Amino acid sequence: MRHATVHLKKADPILAAIIERVGPYRMQYREPGFATLVRSIVYQQLSGRVASRIFERVLDLLPARELTPAAILSLTVEQMRAAGLSGQKTSYIRDLAARTLAGEVDFALLPAMSDEQVIEMLTRVKGVGVWTAHMFLIFALQRPDVLPVGDLGVRTAIRKAYRMRALPKPARMEKIARAWRPWCSVASWYLWRSLDSEAML
Repeated sequence: MRHATVHLKKADPILAAIIERVGPYRMQYREPGFATLVRSIVYQQLSGRVASRIFERVLDLLPARELTPAAILSLTVEQMRAAGLSGQKTSYIRDLAARTLAGEVDFALLPAMSDEQVIEMLTRVKGVGVWTAHMFLIFALQRPDVLPVGDLGVRTAIRKAYRMRALPKPARMEKIARAWRPWCSVASWYLWRSLDSEAML
């Protein structure tokens, strides 16, 4: 990804300073499948520590800890709730499992789809909005040019780095990000890391 960071440094001096502070690009990717999207739903609006415990409890309920649509639907709502899932998240995960089994969501097709097509397919699922679809595009499908305009971390980092009084709205973010393309995902990773205390020293 050196060519990406070289481009971003040349294109945006503010982002260049962040890249220098943060250091090498080290994105951690996940498999672009059913289990990864379930994990994203579990982690929505929870701290990483709490979400991780709940996710592990869900895995413990499954045969051989294999997270598949059929395995999820073999669980009762009560079992899923007892693992720590909210009623809403339980319904979201079950809806994802049912739609995957029915072929409405086909993870095998996603790598060949455009970003827009991926978003359209994934947001058919209850509880999967554009933010979750953006995270899947970045962290699972490894798409290089996704700007997650609804992400609080990216918005907060932009506000701090560009000295704004308020969190930027999508249109303002898109305007700033024009210089970053076609590497908005890489820029977003650096913005997230810029919020880490060690990166701000």
